[in-house]
Parts: sequence; C-alpha cells; structure tokens
Amino acid sequence: MLNRMSLPMPVSRNWLRWPVVLLISAMLCACGFHLRGSANLAFSSIYMTFAPTSPLGIELKRNIIASGNTKVLPKADGAEVTLGVLSETREKVILTLNSSGRPSEYMLYYRLTFQVTDAQGKQLLAPTLITLKRDISYNSSQELSKDAEEVLLYRDMQSDMVQQILRRLAAIKMAQPTQPETTPSTVPAATPAATPAVTPPAAPAAAPAK
Repeated sequence: MLNRMSLPMPVSRNWLRWPVVLLISAMLCACGFHLRGSANLAFSSIYMTFAPTSPLGIELKRNIIASGNTKVLPKADGAEVTLGVLSETREKVILTLNSSGRPSEYMLYYRLTFQVTDAQGKQLLAPTLITLKRDISYNSSQELSKDAEEVLLYRDMQSDMVQQILRRLAAIKMAQPTQPETTPSTVPAATPAATPAVTPPAAPAAAPAK
C-alpha cells in the first residue's frame, strides 16, 4: 500500500501566476518603465495641437507642467512656442508564422511626427519623426494575457515617446531679445576761460614848449 504522505502535493494555481507577473515586471523594467526627471525648457509657455483626449498629449502636458517653469496654454494666442502634431499612428505587423501558418510573433510600432514653431511662425524644430517598436509573441491559448501585455507595451512606448519629445524640446534654444545699442553721450569740451584784455599804459603827455 502506498504511503499517502509520499504522494506529491498538488500545485496551487496562484503559484503558477507568479512567474507570469515576474516576467511582465522584468519586461517593463527592461523597456525603461520607471520614473523620469522633469525637463528644463527654455520657453515659458507652449501650445500643443494634440486632441483633447489624446493619452500621449495628456501625459506630455503633465510632464511639462511638472517642470515648474513652463505653462501649457489651451490656445495658440500668447504661447511662446507651438508643438504641431503632423501624424500619430500605431501599427501591428506580423513578424513570424508558426508551422500552421498562423502568427506567432508580432511587431508593435508607434510613430509620431511633429514640429515646433515660435510665436512668429519661425521653425524652431523641423518636422521630426520618432519611431518606437516592441515585439510580442502570440498564443491563441493565452489570448487574454497577450491582449493585456500588448496594452502594457503600448503604454510603455507612450511614456518613452513623452521622454523623447521632452529631450527635443529641452534642446531648443530661444533667441534672446536684442538690446538697443546705447551711444555714449558726447560731453562738450570745456570752453577755456577768457583772458582779460590788458590795456596798454597811456603815453605821457608832451611837455609844453618854452
């Protein structure tokens, strides 16, 4: 008869979840998911053309306000610089196929093109394209967990995009206002004091004739 105490104990499913949690945590740390420092921007106000509900625009606005020296204005009037969004796209591309011809790995792309101009419309930063990408494996038996992983990867790329935008904004140097050139005042030369006229002595009177 087998000793029941020698039989292996069933493994709790809660323990099976920990490797997955640790794997996602390690992946996020490797992707740079941590607190970053605020940027030091050379301008005092900025207007951005993101949609009001854009997650990227909301996170970028929060980081700029956290810098403490730059305001984000709701309109272009009065803004020292304007960040114009030219395009913002997300793309999911099949990277590899399994033996059955089904996708087994995807590549996630996040692209943003933007430019920066001053209040006079002068270009401070030419149209710039930032492209981020992450690869993700796919398994139909783990569809829910893979969907959650995809959301986390896009969120991480969004935070990375914000930091890259801030670095480019921090590199912008604003032109200093030119001070009017001052001409030294001309001090009139001192007029020499007039020399008093010397009156020659009068000639002696002629003696009368004898």
